[in-house]
Amino acid sequence: MNYSTSAVTVAGVDIHLRKSGKGNPILFLHGAGGVLEWLPFFDRLAEDNEVWVPDHPGFGKSDDPKWIKHMPDLAMFYLDFMEELAPAEGFDVVGHSLGGWLAAEIAIRNPAKMRSLTLVSAAGLRLVGTPIGDPFIWNAEERARNHFHSPELQDKMLNMQPSGDMLDEMIKNRYSFAKLAWQPRLFNPDLEKWLHRIKLPTQIIWGREDKIIPVAYADMWSEKVNAASVTIIPDCGHLPAAEKGDALATQIKNFLKQVTA
Repeated sequence: MNYSTSAVTVAGVDIHLRKSGKGNPILFLHGAGGVLEWLPFFDRLAEDNEVWVPDHPGFGKSDDPKWIKHMPDLAMFYLDFMEELAPAEGFDVVGHSLGGWLAAEIAIRNPAKMRSLTLVSAAGLRLVGTPIGDPFIWNAEERARNHFHSPELQDKMLNMQPSGDMLDEMIKNRYSFAKLAWQPRLFNPDLEKWLHRIKLPTQIIWGREDKIIPVAYADMWSEKVNAASVTIIPDCGHLPAAEKGDALATQIKNFLKQVTA
C-alpha cells in the first residue's frame, strides 16, 4: 500500500510523518530503533484506519531539539502534537517498547486526544526480580538474537547492509535512545504511581519469547492500567510488528472494533 510523507512543524520542531489509509486515525509511537522501513504490519492497519507514523524528535528524519532531554519532555511534546494535529475524534494510540512507555507518559498527563491505548512490549516499568535486557551493552550478534525469536530474522538483522543514509539514522536513533533511557535504564521510577490515572480502553500485547522486556511485564502493566485484555503472541520476540505483523494487526483491529462499538 502506498503511504505519504510530509514534514509537520510542532512547537518549532519539524517532524517527519508517514500516513496511509482511511478511517479512524491510529497514532503509532515507535520504539528505540525508529522506523527504518514501512512494514506490511502498517498496511494491515491501514486497511481499516488512517495510520500516522511519525519519527519522534531526535529520531529518523525529524529534528533533534536540545530541549527534549528526557521522556517527560517527549510526552509533553506529543501533547502539543495532538492538540495541533489530532482529528476531532482523537487518536487510537499504539505504542511499542520505548513508544509504549511514551504513550503511557502521555496518557497520565492528558488523554483528551486519545480514544484508546495499545501497549506492545512496553518499556517504562521495573518489576523487582525480573530484570530487563540491556541493549546498550550488547554487541551486534546479541542485539539480533535478543530482538527476534525467529533464527531467520536474527540472521537477516545480522546480515543487513544499511545504506549510508540508513546508517546515519541508526546512529541518530541510538543516541536519542540513550538520552531518553540510559539512566534509569528503560524505566521511569515515578511512572508506576500515576498509572491509575489511565481510564482509556487499554490492551496489552507481548511476544512470549521477548528477551528484552520479559513477558512477565505484561501482567504488571495489565494490573497497573486495569487493561481490558492481555494478548501473548507465541513464537515472537521483542518486535511483533516485524516478526508477527499479521497477528499483531489482527489483535489491534479487533480491539479497536470493540472500542468503536
